Amino acid sequence: MPARAEPPPLLVACALRIERAALRGAARGGPGAGALLRTGMGPRAAERAVARALERPGMGRAAVLATGFCAGLVPGMHPGDLVVAEETRDPRGVVTCTGTALLAEALARAVPGRTVHTGALTGSDHVVRGQERAQLRATGAVAVDMESAATLWAAAAPGRPVAAVRVIVDAPEHELVRIGTVRGGISAFRVLRAVLPAFYEWHRSLLLPRR
Repeated sequence: MPARAEPPPLLVACALRIERAALRGAARGGPGAGALLRTGMGPRAAERAVARALERPGMGRAAVLATGFCAGLVPGMHPGDLVVAEETRDPRGVVTCTGTALLAEALARAVPGRTVHTGALTGSDHVVRGQERAQLRATGAVAVDMESAATLWAAAAPGRPVAAVRVIVDAPEHELVRIGTVRGGISAFRVLRAVLPAFYEWHRSLLLPRR
C-alpha cells in the first residue's frame, strides 16, 4: 500500500509581538496544527517573511492565514469585532480568500457574542485615520491593515488555501487617538486569544474530501 501523503501544514502569520503573544497564549491551551510566524510590521516585511517561510522544507503546500489587528471602515463597528476577508487588495491586485463562510462560522462558535464581518480587506503602508478611512470605505472595503494583502500576495499560488482574519482595534467612532483606546485594545487582544481554534477548524475542513 502506498504511503499516505502528509496533509499540508498551516502557516499563521501576524506582524506584531503583542499579536504573537495573544496567539501563543491560545496555542498553549490546546493542540497545535501549524506554524506561527511573526513577520514584522508593514507590507514589505510581511511579504519577505512569508516568502522565506514558504521556502522551508515541508512548507511548499502550506495553507496561509494572515491575522492580527486592523482598523474597521464601516460605521457601527466596535473594537473586538472580527473581519473575515473575502478578498485582500493592494495596488498590485486582488487575492481571493478560501472558505470564507466556513471560517466565519467557526469564528462565531469560537467567540460567541462577537460580531463577524465579511468583505474586502484592503492594504495600506501606514496607519489610516479620518477622511482616508472614508475614502477606503467608498471602494467597498470593510477594513484596512498593513500586512494581510502583502501576506496573501506572497502566498498566492494555484491550489494554496489562503485567508485573512483580523480583529478590529479601532473603528470610525473609536479611533486610536481617542480616549478608550486602551479598553478597545484589551478587548481586541482577548478576542485574538480566542480565535486560534477556529483557524484550526478551517484548516481541517480544507483537508476533507470534496463532494
